Amino acid sequence: MKKIVTLAVFFFITLFSIKAQSDFRFGFQLSPTFSWMGTSNNKINGNGTNLGLKLGVIGEKYFRENYAIIGGLGFAFNQGGTLKHDIGGNFWPSSDLSNPDLNKEPNALPDGVNLKYGIQYVEIPFGLKMRTQEFGYLKYFAEIPVFTLGIRTQARGAVSATNGLDTQKENIKDDVSLLNLSWGIGGGLEYSINGSTSLVAGLFFQNGFVDITNDKATQYISFDENPKENSKGTIGAITLRLGVMF
Repeated sequence: MKKIVTLAVFFFITLFSIKAQSDFRFGFQLSPTFSWMGTSNNKINGNGTNLGLKLGVIGEKYFRENYAIIGGLGFAFNQGGTLKHDIGGNFWPSSDLSNPDLNKEPNALPDGVNLKYGIQYVEIPFGLKMRTQEFGYLKYFAEIPVFTLGIRTQARGAVSATNGLDTQKENIKDDVSLLNLSWGIGGGLEYSINGSTSLVAGLFFQNGFVDITNDKATQYISFDENPKENSKGTIGAITLRLGVMF
């Protein structure tokens, strides 16, 4: 965490040092998100969304009047969703759960169990921005594409099942991949309030293409010869971008 704070401070200093350049803008966002999870296994399906939050700094380097390379540094809280496992098993084998019986045996969790993921990331986005000329006080923009590297700093989980099983705030960091990589698109508008200062609102879609579930040593109840669960679990999200640019 100290390294992350140091990186953030360095990023802020860099932003302010180059703000004097007329082709550079920076700003801040405080944006609610709705995220969900999906898998490559038809017996493991999404069954709920997470309400989360993104906050951080955004930088824009313009190489033409209305075209810019964008980057940033931020935090994404409570990303993930709920996965329903039609076939029970042992899905968080590396985690230190509050009840050790929940990840001891291959049949530790029952059929139909719901596993909720709440993951915190440090995010580094990189992409291309295009915007229109100003109409009154408004400019419209699109960001296509935006690639985001996520570094997992925390992961919490919850378990629920029809047999009354219910646990919350489990530390599942060891069963969640350290890195996430996603692509996204989005668009919105900027409302000029004073010179180069503008309020920003937009809608963004983000889809992960890296497996964020650590499946090593995971087992599920099966009668075939390969009781390993090795599905690919990814995160998708919709973000309501709210921010200010200077």
